[in-house]
Amino acid sequence: MAGSSRRATSNSPLFPLCVMFLLATLILLSHAVESYGQSLRPSDCQPKCKGRCSATSHKKPCMFYCLKCCSKCLCVPPGTFGNKQTCPCYNNWKTQEGRPKCP
Repeated sequence: MAGSSRRATSNSPLFPLCVMFLLATLILLSHAVESYGQSLRPSDCQPKCKGRCSATSHKKPCMFYCLKCCSKCLCVPPGTFGNKQTCPCYNNWKTQEGRPKCP
């Protein structure tokens, strides 16, 4: 039976559901990134840094530097690692040795 293979096409009843799911996911992700790109209030730093440092085994130094960076930049990247491009100040602040200052 050549040519009778089944695949998802625009005629499939699942296609509109998949498209709606993907659009909803993209909208939610864009809102999450926007909220992290906005300037925080100093009172927001503690909970944001607590989340940022939650996965490390070096919580005290992580919190110290995260709070220092947040108070200067008023931004903390989402997640526990990476994503620093969402906070340019946080990303570009370096130590005297040239290493990233912010966790």
